[in-house]
Amino acid sequence: MAEILAAGEAMERALALLEGGDVVAIPTETVYGLAADATNGVGVARIFEAKGRPRFNPLIAHVADLAMAERIALFDPLSKRLSQTFWPGPLTLVLPQRPGNGIHPLVTAGLDTIALRVPKGFGGELIARLGRPLAAPSANSSGKISATTAEAVAADLGAKIKLVVDGGATSVGLESTIVKIEGGKLRLLRPGGIAAEEIEAAAGMTLLRGAAGIEAPGMLASHYAPGAAVRVNAAKVARGEALLAFGPRRAEGWQGAAALRNLSATGDLREAATNLFAHMQDLDRSGAKTIAVEPIPFDGLGEAINDRLSRAAAPRDKID
Repeated sequence: MAEILAAGEAMERALALLEGGDVVAIPTETVYGLAADATNGVGVARIFEAKGRPRFNPLIAHVADLAMAERIALFDPLSKRLSQTFWPGPLTLVLPQRPGNGIHPLVTAGLDTIALRVPKGFGGELIARLGRPLAAPSANSSGKISATTAEAVAADLGAKIKLVVDGGATSVGLESTIVKIEGGKLRLLRPGGIAAEEIEAAAGMTLLRGAAGIEAPGMLASHYAPGAAVRVNAAKVARGEALLAFGPRRAEGWQGAAALRNLSATGDLREAATNLFAHMQDLDRSGAKTIAVEPIPFDGLGEAINDRLSRAAAPRDKID
């Protein structure tokens, strides 16, 4: 079973495991990540093994700062402006790879682009100490609910990994926003911890939507899914369903719910984002076969919350 160490005590142990080609579950401001040296094929393969992740789904490479990022990818003025505005933080940029960057091909799933992010806190410090980027998808079994606490990581992956670094509950609670920059235009590949409107304000242009195939992490149709079925935009709750609520008003029949969690009683979308995965895990443990989700507005972080919920509700992809 994985050892759990507080962030203040875990640095040397984490470094030793990473140097040895192993994986470590680490806290970031978004969700917990399952990290390996992005230049080490054995370590990266262990990420896929532990998660049961399809090989065609690429990983984000986490870097310590813009200087490390520029050794890995090609930055134009727009991408540099966004990185200087939002890094460290929950923005991932998909950029052309710099030839000979040393990143193992498993990280990029054969794409000629790479997804890069600078995390806050322990993750950023760990990368700086290691001196190499970390590939780090969310620390959960592939397609399942992302972990926002060390305890959730241990419950899911504890038998498959050696170390979970405990940094407490994550502050953002949603994965990063992923933006692809090409031809001077911005395309939103995955909504996340930074609202699209903030990125548009910094860039001075509109974010395009839509992508062709798997261009970045978190784009499988079925993802972030609990064991229970998920039913979104529920105006009524059937008896025995669990209810994921939002705001002060309840869906019809809520009194008969097997379990209830409210993302934000006041309708605050940032609070809702922080609570999303933990509340879904709580409701999944209730034993209900279906989780009904009350409607959530699409403005601001609501876009990212609805994206995660729609993927959780989608027909489950087969994992080959």
